[in-house]
Amino acid sequence: MTSNEEIVSRLPYAPPFLFVDHIDHIDEDGAKGSFYLDPELDFYKGHLKDSPITPGVILIEIMAQIGLVCLGLFLMKETADRETGPFFLVAAEIEFLKPVYPDDTVTVKSRKIYFRFGKLKCNVIMHNQRGDLVCEGSISGMLKRENGNT
Repeated sequence: MTSNEEIVSRLPYAPPFLFVDHIDHIDEDGAKGSFYLDPELDFYKGHLKDSPITPGVILIEIMAQIGLVCLGLFLMKETADRETGPFFLVAAEIEFLKPVYPDDTVTVKSRKIYFRFGKLKCNVIMHNQRGDLVCEGSISGMLKRENGNT
């Protein structure tokens, strides 16, 4: 069994591109975690300079890191597939419902659709700290094999 802290430590990201603060729950069916959007993050300085909101591409990245990559790391460990590298995003279909602002904490929850042949696909939802659904959709990623093949 892999601890949630171990999964976060195995992520192939570092600040300022690490968008996972906590993994609250993870099992073979999905993951749930959160990230605090610090108002000092660089992308807020130029994105809608008079009234900053979180760019959609960042929201997708948060959803992918928590809902897809963390789950993929967990599933790889559980299946003893140790000859793998990180996931890379292959598809995302996300509907944005409400803006996400600086100083907000978002929670992502994913549900595995399938994990086979090195490809993981999940349904993902994101809520803001007030509990509002801010975006939802599906994300899929492919394992990068250590030998360079997918």
